Amino acid sequence: MNKQIELQDLGLKDYKQTWDYQEQLFKGIVDTKIKNRKETTQLKTNNYFLFVEHPHVYTLGKSGDLSNLLLSEKQLTEKGATFYKINRGGDITYHGPGQIVGYPILDLENFFTDIHKYLRFLEEIIILTLAEYGLKAERSPGETGVWLDVGTPFARKICAMGVRASRWVTMHGFALNVNANLGYFDNIIPCGIRGKAVTSLNVELGIKTISVEAVKGKLLKHFSVLFCAEFLN
Repeated sequence: MNKQIELQDLGLKDYKQTWDYQEQLFKGIVDTKIKNRKETTQLKTNNYFLFVEHPHVYTLGKSGDLSNLLLSEKQLTEKGATFYKINRGGDITYHGPGQIVGYPILDLENFFTDIHKYLRFLEEIIILTLAEYGLKAERSPGETGVWLDVGTPFARKICAMGVRASRWVTMHGFALNVNANLGYFDNIIPCGIRGKAVTSLNVELGIKTISVEAVKGKLLKHFSVLFCAEFLN
């Protein structure tokens, strides 16, 4: 089993270009697994973790409802945003500058073969990271992602999640609001959940700008512990 993960920070990168790149890495891992099964070889499968920020974009998961996007095509253009229907789980979400997006592209057979556990680990990484900033983040029963003040009228989401998995290979991942422009969430019903607010780490801490690099470091620390993994730059 290969528990090494190649870390790539893509900086600010177009959503579609990043999606295509994810698919390329995903296919490489799947192709290796198919070759191993067909030819009884034991080639090592690679694991990747991509950090990225996207220009303003809305994405709709395969089970999502298009009516949760509250903008016309013309309005999208006016706001400098794009829109894509994609092949992850979940409904609609927003990505943009000031948000840390993490895409683990892993062969889970290198770690554990349990999608439910994988999703809980992703949530736990966010929860542990936010705890370092003094925030009590939680899961919300029946609702994806990571939330604050669950079970109260003030419940608000700080991190969205949506993944795809095939042959135990993952793609897509999480989007943590760090210094996000929350106004862009007003144009959607986030994750199809009405009446729930969205927040960002800088808003919660009352600080204009949080160090994105510091947050990334904490995320990687907790990821490596939970997955017993080693990151390679």
